[in-house]
Amino acid sequence: MKQIHGAALAALALVLAGTAAFAQSGLPVRIRGTVDSVEGQALAVTSRAGEKFKLALSPDTGVNLIVPAKIADIKDNSYIGTAAMPQPDGSLVALEVHIFPEAMRGAGDGSRPFDLKPQSTMTNGTAANVTVSGVDDRALTVKYKDGEKKLMVPKDAPIVTYAPGDKAMLKAGGHVIIFAAKQADGSLLAQRISLGKDGLVPPM
Repeated sequence: MKQIHGAALAALALVLAGTAAFAQSGLPVRIRGTVDSVEGQALAVTSRAGEKFKLALSPDTGVNLIVPAKIADIKDNSYIGTAAMPQPDGSLVALEVHIFPEAMRGAGDGSRPFDLKPQSTMTNGTAANVTVSGVDDRALTVKYKDGEKKLMVPKDAPIVTYAPGDKAMLKAGGHVIIFAAKQADGSLLAQRISLGKDGLVPPM
């Protein structure tokens, strides 16, 4: 699999940044939804909440694919991220796990609030102590610069990774996460799009 390079790395890192980052001026608007239509350089999307968006595409709009992976693809020293629910003992239960390309090692390192579900967090770090000894025993430690978290991965938690894509892959019905910049006139310009491959709904 080709790795994702260049400016795409910084933009893709924003896919999995916490909500606090998006309150900062100048950072993209995040839209999770389904493509309604692509007409020339115009993209129409309905968000998961039912809100309609019209976005412009540009020659610089990047696309990456989100593709299925398996728990066996997570090794000690893999760089991963997980949207998860904190537990009273400080551990995490994964809502999903994504395996970063090696070129993205270090992206978004740390643990922070996330907006996938109320009270959810996003934790990016290096996998350690990976244990997969049965259907229900799927545990590992996520180590990051300020600490570490024990992570349990339920058997129904989606696990994904990334592959290069392009705008020609955007079709009606595709499930996307879009990062868009608000323009001076209030319109939205899509800067980076993560597209679920073959109908996959991006779990993050």
